[in-house]
Amino acid sequence: MKPYLQSLYTLIIVFGLTSCGTFTGSAQVDRGSGWYTVKKSDTLYSIAWRYGLDYQQLALWNQIGQDFIIHPGQRLILIKPKNASLVANNKEASKSGKKTGQATQGKATDSIKTANKTVKWRWPASGKIISTFAANKLERKGIDIAGKLGQAVHSVADGKVVYSGNGLVGYGNLIIIKHDETYLSAYAYNQQRLVKEGMTVKVGTVISKMGQHPNGSTRLHFEIRKNGKPVDPLRYLPRL
Repeated sequence: MKPYLQSLYTLIIVFGLTSCGTFTGSAQVDRGSGWYTVKKSDTLYSIAWRYGLDYQQLALWNQIGQDFIIHPGQRLILIKPKNASLVANNKEASKSGKKTGQATQGKATDSIKTANKTVKWRWPASGKIISTFAANKLERKGIDIAGKLGQAVHSVADGKVVYSGNGLVGYGNLIIIKHDETYLSAYAYNQQRLVKEGMTVKVGTVISKMGQHPNGSTRLHFEIRKNGKPVDPLRYLPRL
């Protein structure tokens, strides 16, 4: 092969590989492990719960409005994008810009702390604690309370039901309640769910009937999440 033809052939191959590589990279970004496709039974809260994320951060990363509405087939990014800080600052500034001209993260934190003072906790059910919280174990992100099949399960504080379904693997019939901008609580292994998404509940409201763990034992699995992260419920519930 003549030298100039060989050089031309090499350029064609290099250009072709580069083009293919670029296309493949784009496809991987949209279909990698950092993305999630919304299913019919999902809510933003249940997705955030599944991946241990703060629902507010998840909304921010995906530019979802304060109504937190998502749609089946919608693709959500599950990792913090590079421009997340800029988007957060712009959103905060738009809320308080009329009064101060700028917003500070400290003020937002203070308002959350003030809101948390109104949360009054109670036990979700009576019974013996048969499993305690362990941050390093997936199956122990909360506590398990033994009881009787069909026993009443109560909301631990005032709040709004943000998930009621059985779409999260390992939780069975699950209910998630939002108590304020920081705290969520969850009630798993229910025999029957008595509340629907969007309902407002008061502390002590009967929200479900206790069901069974996959191993056949009757129990309630209960969790509290603070800013999306599991915390020990025994630090919040009244002492027995």
